[in-house]
Amino acid sequence: MDAALYMDAVITPNRSLSERGFVVLIGVVTGFNCVAAAVFMSMGATFVPLFLGLDVLAVVIAFLVSFAAAKHVERVQVTARDVRVVRETPRRSDVIWESPTAFTRVALEVVDEQLVGLKLALSGKAVPVAQALSPDERQEFARALQRAIREARGARV
Repeated sequence: MDAALYMDAVITPNRSLSERGFVVLIGVVTGFNCVAAAVFMSMGATFVPLFLGLDVLAVVIAFLVSFAAAKHVERVQVTARDVRVVRETPRRSDVIWESPTAFTRVALEVVDEQLVGLKLALSGKAVPVAQALSPDERQEFARALQRAIREARGARV
């Protein structure tokens, strides 16, 4: 986009476990499973350690998949000309929504006085945005997005 940006928000999924925390957690799970494996081996259950090893492997794979998903981000850009939503991964960037700012509206889905969905809408079409945010963060983002669209429309006049 070559025009002035009224909003350039990058939305990333929240992950509470750091890399160091992951190593500590896997160390604890591995240690516990090794102790359990030793107990079962002493009782003559020779196949149980195999399944405990598969258990550790499954936990590692689950966290690696989660960490890979954390690298997917959503970028929302607002200019006087258009509103654009781009999904970015480490390998590629895809524009999933582009619409004229003058006709784009922010659609809110509210259930029990809590914002559960936020969409950009135009002519009966809509795309959900900010799904990785908590309801309070989504509410704040919706206000900022509406403000940016309103300012961008004012700049066109």
